Amino acid sequence: MPIPQSFQGRLRLPAIAAPMFLCSGPDLVVEACRAGVVGTFPALNQRTSEGFEAWLEEIQQRLDSHKAEHPAPYGVNLIVHKSNPRVDADLKLCVKHKVPLIITSLGAVSELVEAVHSYGGLVFHDVINIRHAEKAAAAGVDGLIAVCAGAGGHAGTMSPFALVSEIRKFFHGTILLSGVMSTGRHIAAAQMMGADLAYIGTRFIATKESMADERFKQMVVDSTASDILYTPAISGVSGNFLKPSIVASGGDPDNMPVNDKGYTSGHARAWKDVWSAGQGVGSIHDIPTMAELVAHMRREYVNAVGTFAADARAYSSPVREAAE
Repeated sequence: MPIPQSFQGRLRLPAIAAPMFLCSGPDLVVEACRAGVVGTFPALNQRTSEGFEAWLEEIQQRLDSHKAEHPAPYGVNLIVHKSNPRVDADLKLCVKHKVPLIITSLGAVSELVEAVHSYGGLVFHDVINIRHAEKAAAAGVDGLIAVCAGAGGHAGTMSPFALVSEIRKFFHGTILLSGVMSTGRHIAAAQMMGADLAYIGTRFIATKESMADERFKQMVVDSTASDILYTPAISGVSGNFLKPSIVASGGDPDNMPVNDKGYTSGHARAWKDVWSAGQGVGSIHDIPTMAELVAHMRREYVNAVGTFAADARAYSSPVREAAE
């Protein structure tokens, strides 16, 4: 299963820190890369293309200052949809600065893929079903992100066992798995399931470097899977949100209005006042630095892989095979 060549030798965990709206910024990206996972952020976390370029320059300069550590590559999320008036300008900046990884959402466009490939960059696209995956594969993307049930943000409803397996039948690039990825054991399980990399968002909200409101971070720590509501009523598109944030903004999680304009109770705004998280919150118990968290997850991952290997040897022993 393919890990991109540009990633090889630079990852301490087979994982990407997913781009999170209003949470991912230069500090999280740089420290993720230094810790050994791919750090990413949404271009729209900056209000203007000028501000976006300033972040690109800052991130590259900071990573260049740590070249001896061989940090992981970084990436940018672009919303490829007519509702985003900045997509063309921001793509030009990505090409200008040769951003190693572009993660596209809400549209797979072959022209964008060609532009990124022109300087040797990679394009990963997030999908929630096979139809989207097939369209993205036809556009020439290098990787598909299977956003499965339980993922934070605008997640799908398919089981990872189903979606990853069906994608693997026709796609020979990198497959990433998103949904309830909160521990090193989860990362190992994702690979055992057939994914190449884990795509982790919610766990990185509760870190020192995250730009998230401190109340948001604490809510992630305090919540469990039962506190996650899957609804289209917040933003107009089905996604997973924290029930306590809905209550705090004056809403009722058990009586959510559903309309084309989304959820607009009082001053509440999606993402800013009503916070998104995945079902993996129940595995999150602290707010460490990125370096501390990745080191801990790596220990969990190595232990899990070792356990799986030992179990596999036990089940394939000559004595057991002879008995069969």
